[in-house]
Amino acid sequence: MDSIPVAQSFLLALSALFSIVNPLGSALIFSQVTADRSHGERLNIARRIGFYSALVMLGALWGGAYILAFFGVSLSALRIAGGVFVAARAWSLLQAPETTEERKQEQASHAEGADDVAFFPLTIPFTTGPGTIAVAIALGSNLPADDKALASFFLGASAAAIVVALIVWLAYASADRLVALLGQARSRVLTRLTAFLLLCVGTEIALNGVTDALRPLLAAR
Repeated sequence: MDSIPVAQSFLLALSALFSIVNPLGSALIFSQVTADRSHGERLNIARRIGFYSALVMLGALWGGAYILAFFGVSLSALRIAGGVFVAARAWSLLQAPETTEERKQEQASHAEGADDVAFFPLTIPFTTGPGTIAVAIALGSNLPADDKALASFFLGASAAAIVVALIVWLAYASADRLVALLGQARSRVLTRLTAFLLLCVGTEIALNGVTDALRPLLAAR
């Protein structure tokens, strides 16, 4: 198996998923909504969120494109729509990260005082919500036709999803330290930097979809 396509798929998926999940920025909110819990409880919740997040991202990567294809959505259309959606989300993060923070704060607020909050609302929709699922499906739609390249793609993208889930676990488990280290201002700078990467990924996915859609027309001429 060629290590270069694996590495390319890994870096593409890692930059996209890390940008949309934003585990470092989300850890600041996690620290606030779990402030009334013991250290052991917070570590347990962080571990479970990391596990659930991996399942959500891997499920969307592996099955999302095939489910939509079953309903008659072509891969070209999925790539174009997914790429545009990813780019639009990245643009909103670039322009106003505080809007996303407010939305996440509202989503996570339901965790205060509840007993079992690891899956809902702290995994879905707070950590890996509809935006993350859409990004993962868009990445999954970018499937190469060659079987060898397909295996490399899934290996690299799956590894990226697992790494992002591990970062979520570690970031949430160390939320108090991240609050002291980053603060709100540095977190927003980091969000804008990763959002630019996400914008590039979305543009690349959309361009691949347009190329696939136009290829039969160009070949016929």
